[in-house]
Amino acid sequence: MTTAPDLTKDEQGEPSSTGGGEVSGAEIVLRDVVKQYPGQKTPAVQSLSLTIPAGEIVMFVGPSGCGKTTSLKMINRLIEPTSGTILIDGQDVKQQSQTELRRRVGYVIQGGSLFPHMTVTKNIAIVPKLLGWDADRISTRVDELLDLVGLDPERYRDRYPRELSGGQQQRVGVARGLAADPPVILMDEPFGAVDPITRQRLQDELLSIQRELRKTIVCVTHDIDEAIKLGDRILILQEGAQVAQYDTPEVVLSAPANDFVADFVGAGSSLKALSLARVNEVELRQEVTATIGESTAEVRKRVEDAGSRSVVVLDGRGRPRGWPWLRQLKGETIVEPTEDLVNLDQRATLNDALDTMLSSSHGGAVVTGDRDQYLGVVDFDAVTAYIRNLEAEHE
Repeated sequence: MTTAPDLTKDEQGEPSSTGGGEVSGAEIVLRDVVKQYPGQKTPAVQSLSLTIPAGEIVMFVGPSGCGKTTSLKMINRLIEPTSGTILIDGQDVKQQSQTELRRRVGYVIQGGSLFPHMTVTKNIAIVPKLLGWDADRISTRVDELLDLVGLDPERYRDRYPRELSGGQQQRVGVARGLAADPPVILMDEPFGAVDPITRQRLQDELLSIQRELRKTIVCVTHDIDEAIKLGDRILILQEGAQVAQYDTPEVVLSAPANDFVADFVGAGSSLKALSLARVNEVELRQEVTATIGESTAEVRKRVEDAGSRSVVVLDGRGRPRGWPWLRQLKGETIVEPTEDLVNLDQRATLNDALDTMLSSSHGGAVVTGDRDQYLGVVDFDAVTAYIRNLEAEHE
């Protein structure tokens, strides 16, 4: 039998990447789950047993063909298990109809998989409409979710998928998965089809959403770095969905269970440990801020009095919209900058922070918290000081 430890909250404490919100997720338990396809000598999944705690992100990783996607899809019965038991919040999924189960379990896949003939609103509203929600409730929910995933409802609710970038489509896909407020979200390579910068933003967005909602999220990825960044726990699978290791990212990196895990994590695991350090562990610098619509003259004076050369521009809700230099401030009032600003979520890794800072003319990066609220700026000095302190502690 292939087993993984049934870790509990009492054994592990609070999850590392999920913070202040009340847990709204449900525990998932797999007991001796098998998937045997006709004509195959060996099962695709062999007696898989593990417990996924409520309110945590668990990342399924492993080589191609190891059974990670099959295992994920058996949770909502997109693939029917041959034998074994899967419980969500103590209820056997086989005791529910497939339709009812899938309305209660959010599902997000690569690219968002939006219906091209439907607007953003209609895409997000599919499950709530099937559940019989009234029009006003659906409209309110759509706007809430668009705001949650960082898309302005006024700008995006009536657009079609073809009018969205890949990253925007994926955000809508996440919103659709959350639409009926399910306790469980399944994600299959959700960020695999976007460019690295957009991928980082989407990962940060997921961390921000999870900090607020505390769902149970099960995510398949081929990327161990993504698993380390996002996961409260990582499940590393070998062929046949044999559990090689199921533990926290810290333990997987510092104490691989066997040679397979050590090889899969790869050389330089000490460098990968930098992915465990988060931006909110580093001291942030408070940059001068201005709000869109403020007097430019007053902002200029504030920046000059502070001895600075730049200002972080916020919208009326405290979300950063730009980081222009003083010389770029024109006109009588502050307007929204046209240059795209790359923000970092406070739970972004220091690896992400260094990548973002290297592409910034400011030598720093703007850091945001819940609902993209401005928190401060992280710079090279703060990161290098943190790394030196870590080295001194290890010595």
